[in-house]
Amino acid sequence: MFEFGGITIVFIIVALLAASIRILREYERGVVFMLGRFWKVKGPGLVIIIPGIQQMVRVDLRTMVFDVPSQDVISRDNVSVKVNAVVYFRVIDPAKSILQVEDYMNATSQLAQTTLRAVLGKHELDEMLAERERLNQDIQQLLDTQTDAWGIKVSNVEIKHVDIDETMVRAIAKQAEAERERRAKIIHAEGELQASEKLLAAAEILAGRPQAMQLRYLQTLANIAGDKTNTIVFPMPGELMNLMMRSTKPGE
Repeated sequence: MFEFGGITIVFIIVALLAASIRILREYERGVVFMLGRFWKVKGPGLVIIIPGIQQMVRVDLRTMVFDVPSQDVISRDNVSVKVNAVVYFRVIDPAKSILQVEDYMNATSQLAQTTLRAVLGKHELDEMLAERERLNQDIQQLLDTQTDAWGIKVSNVEIKHVDIDETMVRAIAKQAEAERERRAKIIHAEGELQASEKLLAAAEILAGRPQAMQLRYLQTLANIAGDKTNTIVFPMPGELMNLMMRSTKPGE
């Protein structure tokens, strides 16, 4: 009878030790409650818990990633788009993450969805497409400020996709084509203006130097004469014609 009682006591002691020992990994912390009241944060390593008096909740301190589901957003210029993103965050205060919010994962996810809609709704469609990096920073800073009371640090937010309706895609393509045509016309007009300025400067120089004008005239004739299939007709100076006529008269 005594032996049976001793075995029972040993078994109870072993069971209590097994129930009281917890091993926490390097990236884990244990939020310990004593009789329902917060006591302290323990870990990592070996942690002893008094069964029935203390309870422990494990908290993972690694960076966590979750996708923000696709959100219907109306931009400031009244364009309806679907936007989804990814959020990177981690727990920096295990006690707050357990005491201040029921489920910090779900709370952060819901807050990210509402913040995404609120921030993007203040911007036009062109800004969503062209300034995505700045929008990522705005959303991250706003989320980080709101989750600070929960012991959560939002390190990064990335907008993944901005889905636009097919009709709006065609409208954007037409707008881009019109913009390219406008730029082409402006470049052509600037080229004509520069060419006219250079021609005006050349004309002023040639007008002040008649010899230069004659040389330019002869150079043009030489360029044309290079192609033997052309027939060249050019005016003859009157002084040269009179000189030739006087030289052909008899007796002179």
